[in-house]
Amino acid sequence: MRSSNPVFSRRGFSRDSGYAGFNTAPQAGGNPYAQAPTNPYATNPYAQQDTQYGAPQAPTRSNVMTIDDVVTRTAMTLGTVVVGAVLAWLALPVDHANINKSYGIAGGAALVAFVLAMIQSFKRKPVPALILGYAALEGVFLGVISSAVTTYVSAGAVPQAVLGTMAVFAGVLIAYKTRLIRVNRRFVGFVMAAAIGFVLLMLVNMLFSVFGGGGGLGFRSGGLGIVFGIIGIILGACFLAIDFKQVEDGITYGAPREESWLAAFGLTMTLVWIYLEALRLISILQGND
Repeated sequence: MRSSNPVFSRRGFSRDSGYAGFNTAPQAGGNPYAQAPTNPYATNPYAQQDTQYGAPQAPTRSNVMTIDDVVTRTAMTLGTVVVGAVLAWLALPVDHANINKSYGIAGGAALVAFVLAMIQSFKRKPVPALILGYAALEGVFLGVISSAVTTYVSAGAVPQAVLGTMAVFAGVLIAYKTRLIRVNRRFVGFVMAAAIGFVLLMLVNMLFSVFGGGGGLGFRSGGLGIVFGIIGIILGACFLAIDFKQVEDGITYGAPREESWLAAFGLTMTLVWIYLEALRLISILQGND
């Protein structure tokens, strides 16, 4: 089973037989024939395994991924998003004379960012230039959208969405570390099914909106919009838990240091999702979708 996040579905953060770390090594006194967990980095000479149970041991070399690497790369990627958003906010005004032009540039940036994300997702190794390019262009899109919400909805909407995103991140991290959230196959399967249904409904709503005019089926406005906004944030929180699990597995099993770029990429994509859902929810609550 693979992650719903495409950057974690490649080699390094998943196994053909399932998520690394989802199975546990047999305990003393248990079934001696129980299958031990497989290290997806068995070919990595720096990822050591216990000879009795196949359980991973601490890496002995310095070129394996650590939590510091993940934090550093994530800070760089998110920082690039923020810089792109600030520059777009300042350079692309959303007044009545320029809003169509700014929206056009933002839409183009979002499209190119999506293409870069897909290219990176299908590559076997991370390419920092692609990841940072995605972050910069995604920042341009977020900057214009955030500026429009601030101008036409509420001056406090963006800070509220940022704080809400930070709160979701902190809450999920605490819940994951204290094992209030347990990421296993059933959890991942449920989240993936819910995400597919959510995205399909949003696509149908968008098609009705484009070809039928108005607000489509109402999934992004009014009472239904509030419900689906909350669902979107909850799905984003579930994605974060899956991301944390797979980053933890990558560190445990001795992933190469370069994989920290993929961790940063995936976490950034999830946080952007949560921020956009939070911003839309706040817009609806304050009277404009």
